[in-house]
Amino acid sequence: MSISIYRLTVPMFQRGIASLKTYLDKAEAYAREKNIDPAILVAARLAPDMLPLSGQYQRASDTAKFALARLTATDAPKFEDNETTLDALRERLAKTEAYLAGFSAQALEGTETRQITLPGKSGIVLPGDEYIVTFALPNFYFHVATAHAILRNQGAPIGKRDYLG
Repeated sequence: MSISIYRLTVPMFQRGIASLKTYLDKAEAYAREKNIDPAILVAARLAPDMLPLSGQYQRASDTAKFALARLTATDAPKFEDNETTLDALRERLAKTEAYLAGFSAQALEGTETRQITLPGKSGIVLPGDEYIVTFALPNFYFHVATAHAILRNQGAPIGKRDYLG
């Protein structure tokens, strides 16, 4: 029995985005409770050479939208990567959700065999199903988990249940 590319992508990305939205709500409440400027949380990072929270949100959003665009050989919407507030991150997630909602199971039929070139300079080409399970989903969840870790590191009351949805 096989699983459809649609089930591997759209609902999975939507679930991760729901977790990211929960993180924003909890980060906002935490900042208010502790009298912390929310901009500090948005700019927080785990290590100097890692992206800040805003970058984790941007990359999760990009991974979801570019995966579907690559699979369907269409253009993904372009976002500026200039979010500096919790509300701006919410807006980005809303735009990503709207884009994801535009895909039907039928639109992704047959994409498991489409040849996808991995982004970057590697030149690696994978069939669509391998691209999703070995690159897109791990990359997406890396950024969701890193956003989780950044907020936990800053003291926000985020737990495993928030990650799992």
